[in-house]
Amino acid sequence: MTQPLSPRVEAVFWLLLTATGYFLLASLALYATKGADNIAAVWPPSGYFLALLLMMPDHRPTRLISFAGMAAASLAANISGGVPIASCFAYTIANGCEAAVALWLIRRREPGELSFMVPRSVAIFCAAALGASAISAALVWTLVGLLTGTTLDFFLSWFTTVLLGMLIVTPPIVMLARMVGTRALGNASTAMKAEATGILTGAALATIVAFTQAHFPLTFLPCMAVVAAAYRLGPFGAAAGMLIVTIITSLLTGQGYGPIAAIEEAPKVKVLFLQFYLLSLLFTTLPLAALLVVRQRLAKRLEQSNRWLLQAEAAALVGHWRVDLIGWTIHWSDQAYRIHGLIPGSPVDVSYSVRQYVAEDGDAVRKILEEAVRTGEPFEFQGRIRRADGEIRHVKSHGSIETGRGGQAVAIFGTVQDVTETVENARILEAARSAAERVANTDMLTGLPNRRHTLAFLEKALAGARDHGAPLAVAIFDIDHFKRINDAHGHATGDRVIHRVAQRAKAALRDEDLVGRIGGEEFVCILQRASAQAAEIVAERMRKAVEAGTAAEDGLPEATISVGLAIYDGEPDVEELLHRADQALYAAKREGRNRLRMAA
Repeated sequence: MTQPLSPRVEAVFWLLLTATGYFLLASLALYATKGADNIAAVWPPSGYFLALLLMMPDHRPTRLISFAGMAAASLAANISGGVPIASCFAYTIANGCEAAVALWLIRRREPGELSFMVPRSVAIFCAAALGASAISAALVWTLVGLLTGTTLDFFLSWFTTVLLGMLIVTPPIVMLARMVGTRALGNASTAMKAEATGILTGAALATIVAFTQAHFPLTFLPCMAVVAAAYRLGPFGAAAGMLIVTIITSLLTGQGYGPIAAIEEAPKVKVLFLQFYLLSLLFTTLPLAALLVVRQRLAKRLEQSNRWLLQAEAAALVGHWRVDLIGWTIHWSDQAYRIHGLIPGSPVDVSYSVRQYVAEDGDAVRKILEEAVRTGEPFEFQGRIRRADGEIRHVKSHGSIETGRGGQAVAIFGTVQDVTETVENARILEAARSAAERVANTDMLTGLPNRRHTLAFLEKALAGARDHGAPLAVAIFDIDHFKRINDAHGHATGDRVIHRVAQRAKAALRDEDLVGRIGGEEFVCILQRASAQAAEIVAERMRKAVEAGTAAEDGLPEATISVGLAIYDGEPDVEELLHRADQALYAAKREGRNRLRMAA
């Protein structure tokens, strides 16, 4: 693990890095192509120093020491280049101010790390460079003007020179340093490194070809090379290619080579044209590279989102579809094909998708879709489709209408989900619920409704009679001398007798009537919509059916029933009506059993 440098050693490191690099670049720029007023066409030290300020720790003493190293290097380079002492100090002050202003403007909008991969950050950097260059040019124009007297051309030349230095030199240095720091450069594949080397070498060769001769106007070649670098290598490729083009064009033009040097104008015009050429190339390629990165990121996100969508559709058994109402075509997702039992990509049309529904569901689907197109409202439907393999599946669709100009429906978008398992599970649950309800409401011995179900049924019947005036009668009966049967033949035989009586009584009733066992050998008959006379006929028929079915049937002892019948006469509750029927039952027993008695 690398040990961090101590603050003192770190300060010395940045001091030496600033002073050495700044002096070398300033000396090279002054030696190379020179424009009017002894100012270089591009001033790379400004970009180099700004790059160091963006990379160094946010530690004030370290920055102050770096500014001191820059000032010393600037003075030394200008003095060795033959610049007057007074102008040397003016240039140094202006270069220091431009770096401080640029750093302040950048940090004000980007407190964190400035990224040249993001268009917004590139715009902030360019705006900061423009503002710092303008302030620096105004400052040096004022200071030098007081000493020697200068024209507006000096301001413009300084402004473009410093601006180009920051815009061209800062990005590649910062990006290269970060790639080294994050080991991205070392982790790059050999093929990628070879491609990058080839592209940048091609940019250098194209620039040399264009600027070593003036017979043919080939200044577009470096533009093509830098655009290719931006397209293949991203912002770093654009910045590195731009730096290579700048170095070569500046050196060759300064030596009198190339189409710009051949222009029959004053030297300062040639310098300004070279600067304009470089600025045009820069503002074309750097934003383009950042936008390409954004496009690549968006493409990756879109690809990932589509992959996740396909996985989610497959996991949820949900597909999507879209019907183009103008071209009358349909698009299915892969999962939609699978739901319909087809291979993804198989040719389908709108009619085929509707024909997949079984006949009774297909008509309903057509009506729902037609209504949705007419109203523009979202829709939902569920139906059964017959897959290509003949299997019937339940599907559910949700969708909405896409509208164009004027609110006209142009497409239908929807989802389709295989809900077969859900439907089957619901059916099973319903069957289980019904079975459980039947068990809960059925007397296990006789198969008739039990006490709870019988009384609940009577409650509803009584409410109907009370609310609608429908006739209602209740008959209570039990088996005569049942205790003797149990004592003489045993409880097993007694249970068989109860079961036989129950079945005979049930068979004698009408479809709308109900007989239930409410306990022991006691039963209740609910005779709906039966007048007193009809109720008496049904109850008597039931008594006779039980009596007729006792003759040596299955070796069981004979059994008869006594019946008490009560006609609904405005009783306020079930208990009162049952009480009247029970009183009639006791009367039947007192009078000798095996008979029917009507309640008073």
